[in-house]
Amino acid sequence: MKDFFEDIFEYHHHFNQKLADLLIENLQKLSDRSIPLFSHSINAHQIWNSRIVKENPLGVNDIHTLEKCKVLDDRNYDKTKQILRDTELETIIAYTTTSGVEYKNSIKEILFQIANHFTHHRGQIISDLRQNGIKPIATDYIFYKR
Repeated sequence: MKDFFEDIFEYHHHFNQKLADLLIENLQKLSDRSIPLFSHSINAHQIWNSRIVKENPLGVNDIHTLEKCKVLDDRNYDKTKQILRDTELETIIAYTTTSGVEYKNSIKEILFQIANHFTHHRGQIISDLRQNGIKPIATDYIFYKR
């Protein structure tokens, strides 16, 4: 299972970096929500990682430059690889949400949440790109594996 998650997070990191480059290239044509959505996706990954390793989280709606998003994405990817190396996937993590509610989930469930969350928001960003006349990159997992 750890190998599967390593592959999934390598895939997400690969396309997050490429998508950031595409957004940077087309900065003047982006919709008002593209950078906030991308920032939010990066923030959420960091927040979930921080819950696992007990570090200080970013704000869920902090907005970053795209260049900073790339740096944060690199850090998130490295931290997730460390989590995969150093923890058991069935370990239960107790955490408090940004709205103050307490929950417990396994690391495996949290990692799946991160991956699923990226896919959701990346699709929204790609839709925005198309609506603004920007040809998006193909980010399907199967394209990555070919």
